[in-house]
Amino acid sequence: MITQTELLTKKGEHIRQMFGSIARVYDLLNTILSFNFDKSWRKFAVKVSGVTPDARIMDVCTGTGDLAIAYSRVLDSRGRVFGSDFCHEMVKLAVHKLIKRNLAGAIKVMDADTLHLPFRANTFQVTSVAFGIRNVSDLKAGIAEMARITEPGGRVVILEFSQPTNPVFKSIYYYYFKKILPCIGKLISRSKFNAYSYLPSSVLNFPDRNGLKAQMESCGLQDVKIYARTLGIVTVHVGRKLSTQTT
Repeated sequence: MITQTELLTKKGEHIRQMFGSIARVYDLLNTILSFNFDKSWRKFAVKVSGVTPDARIMDVCTGTGDLAIAYSRVLDSRGRVFGSDFCHEMVKLAVHKLIKRNLAGAIKVMDADTLHLPFRANTFQVTSVAFGIRNVSDLKAGIAEMARITEPGGRVVILEFSQPTNPVFKSIYYYYFKKILPCIGKLISRSKFNAYSYLPSSVLNFPDRNGLKAQMESCGLQDVKIYARTLGIVTVHVGRKLSTQTT
């Protein structure tokens, strides 16, 4: 069995296996463990993206497609959303969800690694990721690849778990996050990889909000805005690609 230490090395095959093991209950656990806040977090991320109704959107690490679906709701018939994930089990569930919701014509999902996206540079008005960039083996390379496919003047949007700053709330939240959440996740998912023990460990090992901002800036993104939600449990980072940037 893959250990927590091995998972935290972010080796692609380990992460892929872990997410494949929880794919069938991924949406259910997102709702339960976030107390249903995950939907409002995605809606807010879309709101601050500055998308136009005719935008082309790329959502990487799309999982079962929830952020891609949220983006599709603000587009008209000219707009198009693409989603990618390197876990095939997640992509299959996303396809099924889109067909069920009659959204297959508006959103296209595919198997693809965020480190090697199959698109030309400067293709999308917005490139987004929700709760996925933390799992990419090379954080800077993943952000750089997102920036590469974003058009000049477009935006890279990252919705990710963060670390609350209020001392009292932080202690309460961390008890839930590190003690209770893993138990609930393990009970429901029955994952042999202890995926929901990996979750808090990966968040605590991830750069804080200012560290993530610095990583985005190092990839050529400017005017990076940070929006904290739900007392800092999550943040939305929005960075603009330089109008003259062509990488």
